[in-house]
Amino acid sequence: MVKVTFIEFSGEVRPVEAPAGNTLMQAAMDNMVPGIDADCGGSCACGTCHVIVDPAWFARTGSGDEMEEAMLAMRPDRCPTSRLACQITLSDELDGLVVRLPEHQM
Repeated sequence: MVKVTFIEFSGEVRPVEAPAGNTLMQAAMDNMVPGIDADCGGSCACGTCHVIVDPAWFARTGSGDEMEEAMLAMRPDRCPTSRLACQITLSDELDGLVVRLPEHQM
């Protein structure tokens, strides 16, 4: 299991565990993390699973591809370490990952 900490905009900390191979979005949905709407179901066709990866973890998650970048470009609250949770696949290397949630999903 991979441990992930979601930090809500309010500061509330939500630690979860999920199997390696699941996406970060699926981990959030399975654990009812508020703020991850995932309207497109993980097909990288919306921006409703936007997360802000803690800078200490960004090198391990990497940046998104062209499609993900296009979705993130529509977000007014985009940060340098913004990613879509549906595009991050959990692995043992990401055990301990910390992500923050934006104030609102679009």
